[in-house]
Amino acid sequence: MIRALRNATAAELIKLWSLPAVVATSLGTIVASVTLAAALAMSAPPESNDVSLITAQAIVFLQIGPILLGVLAASTEYEGRQIVTTLTATPNRSLLLAGKAIAYLGVVVTVSVAAVSAGAATVWIVLDAHGTAPARPVDLGPLTGAAIYLVLIGLLALAAAVLMRSLIGPLVTMLALVLIVSPLLAGYTEHARVLPDRAGRLLYLPDSDPGLTPGTGALILLAWIAATALAAVVAFTRRDA
Repeated sequence: MIRALRNATAAELIKLWSLPAVVATSLGTIVASVTLAAALAMSAPPESNDVSLITAQAIVFLQIGPILLGVLAASTEYEGRQIVTTLTATPNRSLLLAGKAIAYLGVVVTVSVAAVSAGAATVWIVLDAHGTAPARPVDLGPLTGAAIYLVLIGLLALAAAVLMRSLIGPLVTMLALVLIVSPLLAGYTEHARVLPDRAGRLLYLPDSDPGLTPGTGALILLAWIAATALAAVVAFTRRDA
């Protein structure tokens, strides 16, 4: 079983990196991180020299990258009925999903860590050039939380794509949720804090919601992932290709 899982993961990893859209999205996320970080650092007031806080402000836009990666990892199977070929090579559907998830995590962890690290380094360089770089060490807690959030929100997108079996549906749903629905609801009701992105942001902005702790926010986001993943696994293992 372990060998089969390793083989399935390797196949899915090769498949992912062979997709031009995945490569472009990965590189684009890192470039966007550097660009946004530079713009935010240059526009920050002289007294605002918290590298972690400035970097965190870009996450709302950077999350588009992992979301797109998650959707691409699953939705491309249904272009030209490639899913039939995949199931022929790996008929064990649970094993296939496990391999796909592990392969995706390998990609998104690499991209997320690289994007956050590049963003933080850019902020520090810009602040240092302006003579406002902080004298104290950079707080790595929020930066680590930002990378974890990007991984988790992308994993939610992957589960949604497996469930919906398309590119446009899950992509529009996820982007509308994090960029439109969540910000709008946050202005009308405090219950918006249980939405996945609002809860997850506590990982990198721990003081953004006095009613929840970062740990609670992470658990809420994980609950969203677990519920969506469970529905996706049940649907994928029971329906036709």
